[in-house]
Amino acid sequence: MNWDQIEGNWKQLKGSAKQQWGKLTDDQLDVIAGKRDHLAGKIQEIYGITKNDVEKQLSDWQNMQKDASCCSKETKNH
Repeated sequence: MNWDQIEGNWKQLKGSAKQQWGKLTDDQLDVIAGKRDHLAGKIQEIYGITKNDVEKQLSDWQNMQKDASCCSKETKNH
């Protein structure tokens, strides 16, 4: 799933983002609205981690969304 798809499906995906980064509030996630740079900045600010660490976390999370969207039936069966 590319970031345009994530942004377009943000209402459905923000719950997953909330699970991944639990310190983010619902209001913050609403303001982020799927914008990658906004999400990265907020994660960096709240968690106090480096930009490189944030980029790795975002890439990992993005890949998990791809796996979940393409293989959701398989995931549910296992």
